[in-house]
Amino acid sequence: MSNIKIQPKDDQSLTFPNLIKEFAETILLAMVIFVSINIVTARFKIEGNSMLDSFKTGQHIVVNKLAYRFNTPKKDDVVVFIPTMNTTTSFWENILGRPGQTDYIKRVIGTPGDIVKISDGKLYINENQKDEPYLHEPMIISQTQQWNLAEDQYLVLGDNRNYSKDSRMDDIGPITREQILGQVWAVYFPIQDAHIVTQYNIATNK
Repeated sequence: MSNIKIQPKDDQSLTFPNLIKEFAETILLAMVIFVSINIVTARFKIEGNSMLDSFKTGQHIVVNKLAYRFNTPKKDDVVVFIPTMNTTTSFWENILGRPGQTDYIKRVIGTPGDIVKISDGKLYINENQKDEPYLHEPMIISQTQQWNLAEDQYLVLGDNRNYSKDSRMDDIGPITREQILGQVWAVYFPIQDAHIVTQYNIATNK
C-alpha cells in the first residue's frame, strides 16, 4: 500500500491582517463584557463612618443597579443614592466605579405612606417603636422629628446615626426612587472584609 502524502496548506492564521482581526475581536468582547457589568452593577469606595458598624471608610462595595427595576426599595435595604442638593454622578464615575463625592450610602427606614418619628432617641414607624440591631450606638437626639412620607418618598438614615448626614437634614430630606442608584450587594475590598450584605429583619415592638 502506497503512502499518501498530504501537502500542508499555507498557515494563514499568523498573518498580520488576521492578528489585527483577532486583537480587535478580543478588545470588542472585553468592551462588551465591561459595559454589561457596568449596566448591572456599580462600584464605590466608602468615605466616612456614617454606616458603622455595617460599613466603614475605605471599604469598596458593589451596588446592584437593577435591584429596583421591577421591585421597590424595602425597609432595611442599604442603598446608594444621589442627595437632593448634589448633582448626579457623572458617566465616567458610574462606569469606572469611582467613589463619587455626590453619592451617599444609607439604610432605608421609611417607605411611601409611612409616618416616621424620632423622639427621645427612639425610632417609631406608624406609631410602632422599631428595634434597630445594626445601630453603632444609641441615638442622641435633642429634638423630635416626624415625617409623613408621600408617594415615592423614602426616609434614609445612617447606622452610625449620631455622625450621619441623612434624611434628617433639611438639605437632604426624604428621597425619591429616582435618586436611588441601587442596592448595596457586597463588600469586595479589603479582602478580609469581603462579604455579601445580609438584610436585617427588623422587629416591631408593639
